[in-house]
Amino acid sequence: MSTPNKDIEKVEVRVKWDPSETGEPANDLDIIAATYESGAPYGSPAYLVHFDSRSPDGTITLNRDSRTGQGFGFDEVMTLELDRLSDVYTRVVVGVAIQQRDGRKTFGEIEHTAVQIREGYTNLDEDDFSGVSAATAAVVAEFTRNASGSWGFHAAVRGYDGDPDSFAAVMGNRLPES
Repeated sequence: MSTPNKDIEKVEVRVKWDPSETGEPANDLDIIAATYESGAPYGSPAYLVHFDSRSPDGTITLNRDSRTGQGFGFDEVMTLELDRLSDVYTRVVVGVAIQQRDGRKTFGEIEHTAVQIREGYTNLDEDDFSGVSAATAAVVAEFTRNASGSWGFHAAVRGYDGDPDSFAAVMGNRLPES
């Protein structure tokens, strides 16, 4: 689905979920952003931003990181300052991956998952991952810069099966033609 949102400047991607049951391994979801240069808008990203890696210029930051889902409201929050991103970058793909260190876990096995993409006080998109309940990771948003330099938003909840590392390597791939 594509929305008419143009001239996106600064967005927040927010994720929430419930903690695991007592005695069970922790539910740990991570937001991942992948940036792509104009000469290579698909395939391997120019760089990734996630819990253990920052953007080189500080334009994409992980403001809140949770390893358990405990707390009120949104557990992970990433800010993307697209208006400050170098002109070299023309595409940013954002995804959410479930850590798989304690065995395979899918979105359908974690209670009350949700993602929200906001610009200021405006919700650009919201999703509960129910459409990708069998997946272990999902692309949740795509931002693209047009020839005039304006950023547009495309809602894109697409599920993947794999660990966070394998997901990060393919999350920005071109979708096969239908």
